[in-house]
Amino acid sequence: MRLVTFQAGKEAHPGVLTKSDMVVDLARIGFASLLEVIEAGPAARENVEQFLSGPRVEARKLADVSLAAPIPRPRKLICVGLNYRDHAEETGAQIPKTPTIFNKFHTAVIGPGAKVVLPKVSKAPDYEAEFAFVIGAGGRNIAAADWRKHVFGYTLVNDVTARDYQRATSQWLMGKTFDTFAPMGPWIITADEIADPHELDIQMEINGEILQDSNTRELIFKIPELIEFLSSVFTLEPGDIVSTGTPSGVGFARKPPRYLHPGDQMIVRMPAIGELRNQVVAES
Repeated sequence: MRLVTFQAGKEAHPGVLTKSDMVVDLARIGFASLLEVIEAGPAARENVEQFLSGPRVEARKLADVSLAAPIPRPRKLICVGLNYRDHAEETGAQIPKTPTIFNKFHTAVIGPGAKVVLPKVSKAPDYEAEFAFVIGAGGRNIAAADWRKHVFGYTLVNDVTARDYQRATSQWLMGKTFDTFAPMGPWIITADEIADPHELDIQMEINGEILQDSNTRELIFKIPELIEFLSSVFTLEPGDIVSTGTPSGVGFARKPPRYLHPGDQMIVRMPAIGELRNQVVAES
């Protein structure tokens, strides 16, 4: 099942995308947001499926709606740094023994088709194609073996980064959370649709050129380990998003470096999930 957030007039509504790419409004069965769907647990899934099987379900063509980020204001957007073996190799870094964790604020989150604004103060804006998982059932001190009980689904993130701000101190936050620096979407695909999330192709395409091309098998810390590690420190809540890191091919590691420029057309692509498209513009 593919779940979306779309604009219905001035309001954002939760929806489900059918196999024929039609968007069905879940506000019609009482859900105000995808977060409410996630928080409702398995009963929500049954409710949605029953609704879809009913007579004369109204739907809109995907091409006729504007998608927002699936969860526009996540409680937590947790990111993992240096988590692909091929990325560690290209940067000359040692394989980490402990996950590097940082976050992005919800003010960085934008949806598919929205513009990534390059700040005037940064001279080194970079791209990062990432695979993210969405927490369903929350909890604290979750065992790695129980990870499937806590993953609701998967989505795509572009971890746009101002490298100069990232490197200015040992803390990465200021280089990671400029407004618009967390494109997300185009939807959440529920966990049952993906048999093995650690065997998925991932790419970044910019202006028709493939710049990142890898597979989630390259992940150093996989989903079970991340859930156990994160929940050992803080409570994971429904709708929390964990972006698992980026593979090799990032701009700063290229010779010469390939940073983002106004007009660039970025596509994060995972065939198992979809495509996240965003254009780059200059700050006015």
